[in-house]
Amino acid sequence: MSSFLKHNGRWLALLAAATLIIDGCYLGFTAFSGFHGFPLDDAWIHQVYARNLAQRGEWAFNPGQPSGGSTAPLWSVLLAGAYVLNIDPVIWSALLGSLALLITAVLAELLIREWIEGYRPSVPWAGLFLVCEWHLVWASVSGMETSLFICLFFLMMYFLKVDTERFWIAGLLIGLATWVRPDGITFLGPAIFLLIFSSGSGSRKARQLAGLLGGFLLVFVPYLFFNLRLAGSIWPSTFSAKQAEYQTSTSLPFLSRVGSLFLPFLAGGGVILLPAAAAAIVFAWRKKNLRIMAILLWFCGYLLVYAIRLPVYYQHGRYMMPAMAGFFLVGLWGLFQWTGTPDAGKRQVLVKKFNQACLAAVTLSFLWLGGMTYQNDVAIITTEMVDTAEWIKENISPQDKIAAHDIGAMGYFSDHEIIDLAGLVNPEVIPIIRDEERLADYLNNRQVDFLVTFPEWYPQLTGSKEPVYKSRGIFSPRSGGESMAVYRWGPN
Repeated sequence: MSSFLKHNGRWLALLAAATLIIDGCYLGFTAFSGFHGFPLDDAWIHQVYARNLAQRGEWAFNPGQPSGGSTAPLWSVLLAGAYVLNIDPVIWSALLGSLALLITAVLAELLIREWIEGYRPSVPWAGLFLVCEWHLVWASVSGMETSLFICLFFLMMYFLKVDTERFWIAGLLIGLATWVRPDGITFLGPAIFLLIFSSGSGSRKARQLAGLLGGFLLVFVPYLFFNLRLAGSIWPSTFSAKQAEYQTSTSLPFLSRVGSLFLPFLAGGGVILLPAAAAAIVFAWRKKNLRIMAILLWFCGYLLVYAIRLPVYYQHGRYMMPAMAGFFLVGLWGLFQWTGTPDAGKRQVLVKKFNQACLAAVTLSFLWLGGMTYQNDVAIITTEMVDTAEWIKENISPQDKIAAHDIGAMGYFSDHEIIDLAGLVNPEVIPIIRDEERLADYLNNRQVDFLVTFPEWYPQLTGSKEPVYKSRGIFSPRSGGESMAVYRWGPN
């Protein structure tokens, strides 16, 4: 470790400083605008589970009602540290996300230096790109598990070296990834690909495969039992709830779905890296770089799985951000591989320098735009979800039941029992999630007192009712959305 720090200490310090400054600016700019929170309501769901775990010792959204509504149990456990240490939960989650982003950037730099012989710049360009890429920065301060998930993928790729016996470590990391997101199981794909196509004796491959699967199952099997006990299924309830809610999206033409999922990749430096990523395919084939091939195959497979099962690209393509990170790594390798060609002529050198300048300019421009986007996202959640939840806490009896689609801030701030219309906490809703007539019967059977929603989400449920409260937020309407409303559902 001391030798590593001696030779790499300067660029490690540079990456750490850049991560701290950039993430701090995102949070500071938002706080200066008067908002302190998260850009997604789902982040508050994790906080509810984390708070109940730390303060009550139970895995529940509604106190006393165990449930499997957290997609990322490991992330929620880490977030509980804020309540144990008495640290602001927004700051704590940002510290965790920033640390994950920093480790990802360090690993990216190490991998690029390993894969390109003689590539030893004093400035860690690959790592700097990742800590400046606005999607990844947004994710690191979003309060969500995305940065940790990406970090585990890069760690796995770092340990997947075919000339070592450390495949069991990769297996453990893949198992841990499923505790962060169910799609962590897809990490098995590149690992098995490397085993199959690497050189080596059959006996060595068998040992590596045994280590990989052994490490994976050691962590994955308890995850299945954890879900089975809480949700009655080996997968978390969120796994099927999201697919049920957006099933109509799967009726779109397949290529349209793939295109819509890939489009957010190009909103930033990714558009400059696209030709380099294409070149990386050729370079990887010529140089027999199996790990680049494995990342490419995983990226394509990840994209196709979502195109088939959950083709949604809202919130800046947040479900695709892990695949974005893989795409960026491949594109950077292709760019530096091309840049490092020793027989490049003057014209080619000029083209390369121009490409690098464009990458820097576009990345930094979108980093600034991303900061404004983050501030607007936090403002929307705060003025719609958080403010509405606080109004309910102050104006509605604690004994009344609240039904809501966006349950995060509602569960964290309102101090009421929440009935989840998205099916994360109440999986019995999933079969009727888009059937408003049956949802109305469900609300009656559960003796719900108030319904909280954006009106257009449930036009039949809200059409004949007058809201008792409507948020005064201006950011959602400005962004083309609605104002959150509270409707009396039960008897007066």
